Amino acid sequence: MSMRGLVYEEFELEKSFTTPGRTVTETDVVQFAALSGDYTSLHTDEVFARTSPHGQRIAHGMLGVAIASGLAFRTGIFEGTVLALKSQTIQYVSPIFLGDTVHLRLTVKEKSKRNPRSPRGTVKLQADLVNQNDKVVSTGFWECVMLSRPEPARS
Repeated sequence: MSMRGLVYEEFELEKSFTTPGRTVTETDVVQFAALSGDYTSLHTDEVFARTSPHGQRIAHGMLGVAIASGLAFRTGIFEGTVLALKSQTIQYVSPIFLGDTVHLRLTVKEKSKRNPRSPRGTVKLQADLVNQNDKVVSTGFWECVMLSRPEPARS
């Protein structure tokens, strides 16, 4: 297994990682609706959506989360070193409109390790999905279990 990603010890508190952008398309929304079974009119009915407070269709909030997950992998920091996404909290702040370009900003907020000799540690990251106007569309925290360099056994 390749370990191009960062190990627990390499995550520095308050360090941020920003991904490339990704434009949310009509195809994304249609395919997500089909995959999830969520055909809510706000996402799939242009005529209805024009009468909503947004005045147009919006992407599913969970589609934004799925895109954020993919963008996170593009940073390379998890490649071969992430063991699990332990928990995830999400707050939807603003809508994502079709045609918006979003990027993910991950900021290291906490680190914890139960046993210094353990081959793993937990890293808590603030995850902000941001649109092309630098407006946060969703925010939350991801707790990731990461490989660690265990301390050598003492003789």
